[in-house]
Amino acid sequence: MLYLSILLGNFLIILTVNSDPRLHTPMYFLLANLSFIDVCVASFATPKMIADLLVEHKTISFNACLAQIFFVHLFTGGEMVLLVSMAYDRYVAICKPLHYTTIMSRRVCIILVIISWCVGFIHTTSQLAFTVDLPFCGPNQVDSFFCDLPLVTKLACTDTYVVSLLIVADSGFLSLSSFLLLVVSYTVILLTVRKRSSASMAKARSTLTAHITVVTLFFGPCIFIYVWPFSSYSVDKVLAVFYTVFTPILNPVIYSLRNKEVKAAMSKLKSRYLKPGQVSTLIRNALFLETK
Repeated sequence: MLYLSILLGNFLIILTVNSDPRLHTPMYFLLANLSFIDVCVASFATPKMIADLLVEHKTISFNACLAQIFFVHLFTGGEMVLLVSMAYDRYVAICKPLHYTTIMSRRVCIILVIISWCVGFIHTTSQLAFTVDLPFCGPNQVDSFFCDLPLVTKLACTDTYVVSLLIVADSGFLSLSSFLLLVVSYTVILLTVRKRSSASMAKARSTLTAHITVVTLFFGPCIFIYVWPFSSYSVDKVLAVFYTVFTPILNPVIYSLRNKEVKAAMSKLKSRYLKPGQVSTLIRNALFLETK
């Protein structure tokens, strides 16, 4: 049910942004791309996780395990850069409002999205390069819900201390640099808004609260997992499920419930496709066909 909620919630945001001309702005364009990445983050391992809950023998092939590693770092690496792009968009909108339409043009937004996918691809390729040639000879059990590098490297039949350090350095560099850019952006924005009217401050705080909440929910589990990569904490399983299931479902809730424009667009979308009484009519027809 959570997985279906992730799909419905994020696809609803994508549909809402594309269907309402008032939301054809850089901020909502990036938000729609964030929702798409959230769907990808939730889909690379969750269906397999659900299937394993229903069977006794929970197995995965080596190639499928490497595929999970590839996609988790592709999507999460891309999401980190996209979150930085969204912070840059808010910086330009609040600190340089007169030049916003010139700086954040459609072409620039598309380039930012392409860069996020390219960085994610380079990141995941470099991560796999450390492990794809490692000798694996058993045991072949990963103590988690899906394959991730810190756990898979422990299965190698050789000393992986240096490899583990390189993996942490690679992921740590991307995570730390993205996080520092986000902190700097939000700090500059808050210092700029303090000099303006209380109305501008309230609006900026509302927008920034949503962004900062999403950043905290996303970076928190990732940092915890990769700061202590050599320890077998059971809490890692909870964090792994958190950033692959709960973060993608919380993002649309945070952005839609705190945003009046998105809620208004969703209401308009509902009134267009679901007219009053239409839902109840469909339910009655379905019940009538079932009894018949």
